[in-house]
Amino acid sequence: MKTVLSRREFLKIIAIGGTANLAFSPLTNKFENQLGTSDIVRVAIQSISIYSQPSDKSRIVYTKYRDDMLNVYYSVISDDGPGYNPVWYRVWGGYVHSGHTQKVRSILNQIEHDIPEDGLLTEVSVPYTQSMRYTKYDGWQPLYRLYHESVHWVIGLDEGPDGKEWYKIEDEADSHYIYHVPAQHLRVIQPEELTPISPDVPPEKKRIEVSISQQTLTAFEYNEIVLQTKIASGIPQADPPPGQVSTDTPPGSYNIQVKMPSKHMGDGYLTSDIEAYELPGVPWVSFFAPHGVALHGTYWHTNYGITMSHGCVNMRTEEAKWIYRWTTPLADHTQWESKGYGTRVTVV
Repeated sequence: MKTVLSRREFLKIIAIGGTANLAFSPLTNKFENQLGTSDIVRVAIQSISIYSQPSDKSRIVYTKYRDDMLNVYYSVISDDGPGYNPVWYRVWGGYVHSGHTQKVRSILNQIEHDIPEDGLLTEVSVPYTQSMRYTKYDGWQPLYRLYHESVHWVIGLDEGPDGKEWYKIEDEADSHYIYHVPAQHLRVIQPEELTPISPDVPPEKKRIEVSISQQTLTAFEYNEIVLQTKIASGIPQADPPPGQVSTDTPPGSYNIQVKMPSKHMGDGYLTSDIEAYELPGVPWVSFFAPHGVALHGTYWHTNYGITMSHGCVNMRTEEAKWIYRWTTPLADHTQWESKGYGTRVTVV
């Protein structure tokens, strides 16, 4: 077992009422597994075990539950694996496997009062924020929790249930789904963050290869690798139930057809149940195959190297954003979606 330390520096500690207590430096690595010290991670599944050693064969010391925060002292590569993701975190009292956690930070933002007619693209900059929905019959009621690095369209600014300024969000799933979150919890994404990458390279000289057996994605320019990373593709399902689409990521040759900076995935219900299959604000989505199969960022796990999804290709959010900027059709950050016959994607 070896300890892996990061070059990142501890920045600052701030209070975020009701959502998180600590803020730490953002992830600074570019597509490398440079693991951090002094991080905060959010538990991203219903419950998670903390073990006495970095091994699921060791004694369970205690249990944490969805959206609990854990202070990470350092990261280790465990000899006991699992082989696809052997990264464990040293936390208070023991060790936790990294796969079902999300690294988070807590940053409060300046509020944007000038909301353009076509809205503002924003991302959550705290571990999570509780959205609220107002109706004249029920008043303010809780709705979705919106998680760190998820992306949302802001269409206005209102007074929230606490009398402070809250952004009004229009949900991509249904324009009638309007809800609010504290404005300071959303960071406005600047246009320069989404400028195209390698726009001088002819579109036909860019291509993506997804390997199901290796659980990798490789991006090429002129047959030279410009990005290679672990992914989590669809869970194998040889015989899906009648009327349901297989959760396999389908092999074949495709082209990116639609790109969206924000997509509501899941069942599409209005609910405050944090265990429901609702994923509002899935970031940096590039659709390439039938039945909504896409490359996209992921905020509900970091378990790359093994199948995890309902068919899509789960990626680290920053890498999905890179793909979103690098591929064609070119994306327009002021639009809900960009359409066109774009970059080739081969799944093998």
